[in-house]
Amino acid sequence: MIIYLARRLAAVAGVLLVICAVTFAIFYLLPTDPAVTACGKSCSPERIAQIRNQMGLDRPLPAQFFDYVTGIFAGRTLGTGQYAIECGFPCLGYSWQSGQPVWDLLLESLPVTFSLAVGAATLWMVGGLSVGVVSALRKDTLLDRTLVVSTVAAAALPIYFVGPMLLYVVVQLLQLMPYPGYTPFGEGPLTWAQNLVLAWIALAILSAAMYARQSRSSMIETMGEPYIRTARSKGLHERTVVVKHGLRAALTPIVTIFGMDLGGLMGGAIITESIFGLPGIGKLTVNSITAQDHPVVLGTTLLAAFFIVIANLVVDLLYGIVDPRVRHAA
Repeated sequence: MIIYLARRLAAVAGVLLVICAVTFAIFYLLPTDPAVTACGKSCSPERIAQIRNQMGLDRPLPAQFFDYVTGIFAGRTLGTGQYAIECGFPCLGYSWQSGQPVWDLLLESLPVTFSLAVGAATLWMVGGLSVGVVSALRKDTLLDRTLVVSTVAAAALPIYFVGPMLLYVVVQLLQLMPYPGYTPFGEGPLTWAQNLVLAWIALAILSAAMYARQSRSSMIETMGEPYIRTARSKGLHERTVVVKHGLRAALTPIVTIFGMDLGGLMGGAIITESIFGLPGIGKLTVNSITAQDHPVVLGTTLLAAFFIVIANLVVDLLYGIVDPRVRHAA
């Protein structure tokens, strides 16, 4: 297990390095001059040269990339002489628009995205799995057909339709709650949840429908396995057969997609955060792309990639816990 984990961590580091190199090359090989973008077109040539020195753009591209990567782990010095700026660990550079460290901007936005991701993931996992299991256990009944039709209809509703409709019906038409924003959890758990509940529901509707369909098909396949018939023939209670032997094995594909979905969501829910005005990673990414703030875009890209590869690693480790057959095969 230790050797396997070491290999996977090395693979994670390699993937992140490749993503960093590709993203770095895309933004720093663009025809536009980053120094002019950061300073503005009215800047003097001397000021532009100073900014290029502070950004390290007057150095060869491989040297810039090496400095960027090493700065993430050990910090670095931007610029030289009297214009030198110390960027501490982990150094992702400075925003060209606000002048703030990119790492600080990410830390400010991450709690918002984390709150959104965890709440929505809990809703769609519990709701989708429950609907799928009930539908599978009542296969070909009226309840099953109703749930199947409902999940198909829900899966067809995009987030950019569900989000505004929830705001219109709940906030404007029924006036059940004020327009949502974001309140830190520490300032009031109830207010925190109230401001996020509509965004959670909007995200969970589509994903819960997909999880319900996946868990239904997986559960139907699992309940037809010979070991399920053996467990029933031994006189085990039906709940034990369903939960311990059926559901546990059926969770393997669910764990895979859940890890990918949660990892991707931690990188920022761009549409949802924009609709509900949540200052998370997704909103930060949109604003930085619009402003051509390359250091911030590069930082958010790396953060999103980090969450996805880590989610893949955690999913692989969970396989052996969820399904004993995987552990025995390993």
